[in-house]
Amino acid sequence: MRRVIFNQKGGVGKSSIACNLAAVSAAQGYRTLLIDLDAQANSSHYLTGLSGADIPTGIAEFFHLILSSGIAAKKARPQIIETGYDNLHLITASPELADLQPKLEAKHKINKLNRLLDKLDGAYERIYLDTPPALNFYSVSALIAADRCLIPFDCDSFSRRALYGLLEEIEEIRDDHNERLQVEGIIVNQFQPRAALPQQMINELLAEGLPLLPIYLASSVKMRESHQACRPLIHLEPRHKLTRQFVELHDYLEATG
Repeated sequence: MRRVIFNQKGGVGKSSIACNLAAVSAAQGYRTLLIDLDAQANSSHYLTGLSGADIPTGIAEFFHLILSSGIAAKKARPQIIETGYDNLHLITASPELADLQPKLEAKHKINKLNRLLDKLDGAYERIYLDTPPALNFYSVSALIAADRCLIPFDCDSFSRRALYGLLEEIEEIRDDHNERLQVEGIIVNQFQPRAALPQQMINELLAEGLPLLPIYLASSVKMRESHQACRPLIHLEPRHKLTRQFVELHDYLEATG
């Protein structure tokens, strides 16, 4: 199963959700790979503690090689690193992705990630793809390569307006490039149950028939602590309320996917 976590709006918890779902998956015994496609490399830092030049070039090196010709392009493989957690592997991102993007677009390399994942499917039971907060070459590549799409949503009015267009764009990619792609659900993130506006917005979206998932991820300082410690919640605070919500969300996706 390949899941892409995508939203064009930044700050909705995309990398946090991708990393924590992947960490739960690995902790439950699934051979799990997370691929970071965002030049900001937040997921790469979160899962390794590395930053800047210390982060391996990872997926950027793969894309660099496929721009070449001949044997090097055909044999291109990204470096896959082991995290400090059993069953959880990572292909890192790096700032070089930004410089590579126009070259990859010019050479029409949009299907190369899908072909790479076809080769990796036998090694991993679950693959998570973290994307940049934009509909660009890397996020479209991930949507073409994925089976399911999860959309983080933070109950913000700007996010709501953007949501409708985002769903249309995903449907267009499905029709044109990837018939197996399904929107698995919208993940309500940073939820404040005592605030009236988020619950009102959720009720309205449900009334419109949008696929909101039934587990809402609470707003919690524990997530910031998890980022600072570079440890997913399942390993930092396995009994915390937010950790349990991630486990419940993961298990729900596994049961219904």
